[in-house]
Amino acid sequence: MRISHEELNLYGVFMLKKIIIAVFALALSATASNAREHISIAGSSTVLPFATIIAETFGKDPSIKTPVVESGGSSVGKKGVCEGIGTKFIDIGNASSRMKAKELAFCDKNKVKLTEIKVGYDGIVVANSKKGKLLEISKADLGKALTAKIPMNGKWVDNPYKKWSDINPSLPDIEIRVYGPPTTSGTRASYAEMVNQKGYCAKDKDAKAASKARGDKKGKKCRAMRTDGAFIEAGEQDNLIVQKLQEDPNAYGIFGFSYLDQNSDTLQGAIISKTAPTFENIAGNNYSVSRALYFYVKHQHIGVIKGIDKYMDKWVANWGNDGILADAGMIPMPTAERAKYAKAMKELPVLTADMLKK
Repeated sequence: MRISHEELNLYGVFMLKKIIIAVFALALSATASNAREHISIAGSSTVLPFATIIAETFGKDPSIKTPVVESGGSSVGKKGVCEGIGTKFIDIGNASSRMKAKELAFCDKNKVKLTEIKVGYDGIVVANSKKGKLLEISKADLGKALTAKIPMNGKWVDNPYKKWSDINPSLPDIEIRVYGPPTTSGTRASYAEMVNQKGYCAKDKDAKAASKARGDKKGKKCRAMRTDGAFIEAGEQDNLIVQKLQEDPNAYGIFGFSYLDQNSDTLQGAIISKTAPTFENIAGNNYSVSRALYFYVKHQHIGVIKGIDKYMDKWVANWGNDGILADAGMIPMPTAERAKYAKAMKELPVLTADMLKK
């Protein structure tokens, strides 16, 4: 029997389709065999202890592997969750500063879809050993102490202040030495914005005028931190800063409230603009150096990596006023906000640039 050219072509197409299907199936099989069995999370050192507490609650369920939670800083969490789809990329990024439009654009470039979940609030503290002098300082003077440049005689100059008392005679007569997080940290970004920029350059008469004169009306250039030794980058592990303060009574450190709360036997928090960093003041919105905490969950990994939905459920079960997270120092959201983000965990609205403007 003779087979026509048309029949041969049809047969060739049929076989090609079979080969493609077989290769695709083999790829899926290989992916499945290499799939992670645990949730992978990274990001903010401030969110780290709370995310770790939630992860540890999985230990009671033998059918789910305990999530692996790593630090690295908010920028690492936000960039890491946006880098791509697949088990070599993290599933959830933690952050103590909200995602920016340009960070979300990186997600869009990699076709990653996220939902933003706010989990609570935290205060940024300037703490020191109880053996040292308690710092009682205005937010403007605090910004003046650590911003890289200040205006003098109509010019911006490298920060000349060596001692706290050089800024204000009522402050301790000791060298300015403050340990804090690196540029990858959401804590540092939030601190620089709230204290250096908005507390000093947007409020101090001379700094405000000088900022406007150099085309920086909002004072954003004031966010740069000193690099002359007055401010010392101490990495993303806030526990290392705590250790430095316990060893050196004349040093101060910048970190999230929970680390002060957990070390209140040895450390004290500076009173900033007449307000102490307490749970009640932060929860009541009376402490001016506070911010929200977030995590960003990747849509494409939900249902592929086992337990992501249950991980989110654990947050809802424990983020109340009497929950284990509040006991660890996280400031709970109001009831209405908790309801809003519990709903978001179920409905998973895709984060868009317009949403970040609100």
